[in-house]
Amino acid sequence: MIIKTYEINKIKSSSKFFLLYGKNEGLKEECIKEIIKDNRDRIFNYEEKQILEEKEIFFENTLSGSLFEDNKIIVINRASNKILEIVEELIEREIESIKIIINSGVLEKKSKLRSLFEKNENLICIPTYPDTNETLSRIAAIFFKKENISISQQNINLIVNKCSGDRHNLNNEIEKVSRYASGKESLTTEEILKLVNLSENYGFSELIDNCLIKNKKKIMSILNENNFSNEDCIIILRTFLVKAKKILKLSLELEKSNDLNKTIASAKPPIFWKDKEIVKTQLSKWKSDKIKKLIYQLNDIELQIKRNFNNPILITTNFILEQSSSELNN
Repeated sequence: MIIKTYEINKIKSSSKFFLLYGKNEGLKEECIKEIIKDNRDRIFNYEEKQILEEKEIFFENTLSGSLFEDNKIIVINRASNKILEIVEELIEREIESIKIIINSGVLEKKSKLRSLFEKNENLICIPTYPDTNETLSRIAAIFFKKENISISQQNINLIVNKCSGDRHNLNNEIEKVSRYASGKESLTTEEILKLVNLSENYGFSELIDNCLIKNKKKIMSILNENNFSNEDCIIILRTFLVKAKKILKLSLELEKSNDLNKTIASAKPPIFWKDKEIVKTQLSKWKSDKIKKLIYQLNDIELQIKRNFNNPILITTNFILEQSSSELNN
């Protein structure tokens, strides 16, 4: 049965199988969050490849007593038509206490997986088409109002035009703007243009992610392909600080549980499935004591830049390269 995204809340409690497909990763992410929001501690994420290679283990874990209870949720990511037989088998078993969410990319009309969900009234099919600029503009306006950030509709349009109809891209951009706007009463068009310029090549997040996994080659590529301004440096440092705090929280949890997969699966808010592997790598390279030191250094460097604005680009790039070049922080 095909439904609109806004209908999820009405049917999620009575439905057991969900298929989300399409290019709009941001909308799919929001839909999944809506489906799972009452059971965030009971999520089990799988990749399609993992299930296909270990089918028996997947069924054993899914239907065992430890999982087969209390409204557990199974999320199958990067799914395609290859998963069809396994989905059909799960449906035949008439599972009562588990929800299955299938997260797919583009599925053509002739797709057997898509057809299965569209034609069965007990299965929920949710297509996620690209958002219109009007929709993205409305989302951005609501966000900025909530954050008490004064920004013109013209500048919102500049941000939206960089997002290619995907609210995941929009969320990245407006969070970037929000971090830069901290302490400012309003933002100028010139500032917005500088902020969204990076989205043509790499995002600030990608620069920091590669720093935290110590991929110096990729960092050099990003630095060489982007013409950073002085204003960019504050945004980069604040983006770095946000990510470092998230890694610290996960690192402390990992030290308690000593179970990497459990730490990733129980993260709040949930880690987007595309980011899980890179976060695992970051955790393998940064222990809590070292990430605490990094957070202190980030705050110190921002203060240095604010006091002496002569060489912010040099200070920031040298710091990033230093972190990516240092030995493993174990």
